[in-house]
Amino acid sequence: MKRNDFLVFGSPYIEEPEIDEMVSTLRSGWIGTGPKVGRFEELFREYIGAPYAIALNSCTAALHVSMIVAGIGPGDEVITTPMTFCATANAIIHTGAKPVFVDVKKDTMNIDPDLIEQAVTSRTKAIVPVHFAGRPCEMDRIMEIARRYKLMVIEDAAHCIEGVYKGKKIGTIGDITCFSFYVTKNVTTGEGGMVTTPREDWADKIKMYGLHGMSRNAWKRYSDEGFKHYQVIFPGYKYNMTDMQASLGIHQIKRIETYYKRREEIWKQYNEAFKNLPLSIPSPPEKETRHARHLYTILLNLEKLKTDRDTFQQALYEENIGTGIHYISLHLHDYYRKTYGYRPDDFPNSKFISERTVSLPFSAKLTDDDVEDVIRAVRKYIMLYFKK
Repeated sequence: MKRNDFLVFGSPYIEEPEIDEMVSTLRSGWIGTGPKVGRFEELFREYIGAPYAIALNSCTAALHVSMIVAGIGPGDEVITTPMTFCATANAIIHTGAKPVFVDVKKDTMNIDPDLIEQAVTSRTKAIVPVHFAGRPCEMDRIMEIARRYKLMVIEDAAHCIEGVYKGKKIGTIGDITCFSFYVTKNVTTGEGGMVTTPREDWADKIKMYGLHGMSRNAWKRYSDEGFKHYQVIFPGYKYNMTDMQASLGIHQIKRIETYYKRREEIWKQYNEAFKNLPLSIPSPPEKETRHARHLYTILLNLEKLKTDRDTFQQALYEENIGTGIHYISLHLHDYYRKTYGYRPDDFPNSKFISERTVSLPFSAKLTDDDVEDVIRAVRKYIMLYFKK
């Protein structure tokens, strides 16, 4: 039976404390970068266990400014995965460097370390692993390759705030780690990002470069501590987070483990409901890791179905079930194909996933009825399209 209302994919779970905090911020008159951003940074730093955490207005900004402070620029190459959102590659391009794609493993959808070393050249400056859907990459092997070739590791952890790899929190392993608080993420500030790093000099530069390149704590120049002059030290960017964004984050971060437990429950329900259907459910987390449970992605077994992925997705839409596609591999998009000469079969695993993947609604906000509606709709159309 069709749902009465549309189930929006990735609808954020906003509760009363965030709303009250936002109203308080608006009434205070301090709606730009201010003390609540500092408070959110400290809460996030404590959760991750990183020496430094710097809030910015998006994960895209975090990736870009991290590469700038790491010295990546024209003529450099940065190895990453094509199975990611375009921001990962675009941040590399905006520095003047070239993104060099290597394929993913089909079961994990994460970058294949065996292929990374093959892609290293004299121009390679860094590796950007993407922890896809919340599954930590094989960081031991990636870090070993990076150290051997004297490369930096800038982790794209947009999906992986709760992730743990062999006892280490994601955000404490690479040289720099970038997180997202976009509206669909496990912790949301509407738009927003965070950088963690063990290096104080990089933390200072990231904060400075993210606010026009102005001298440290320039945001305080209009505070009740008295006016302060500032100096522009670098031609920076407008990447700072605001107190309005942080008003959401300081409460979201406090409930992160509660939300995680709810997503774990839904994950198990989906696994049980879909395990014997002509589709692949996410592979189990690797030993000594904690999957952040950001996306629940299925891969359709097209060889056993009388349909393609897009038709299946549209059928769910007609049932009032919103879904996502994570992702169409970047090498299949016009810009990267035309600019770098990529062909569809250059990355066969990424192409395979691109043609079959569907991300189902997956959030702590989902009710039991919502979950049942998703399960019912998926099973209905899988069986309808199944080749007898």
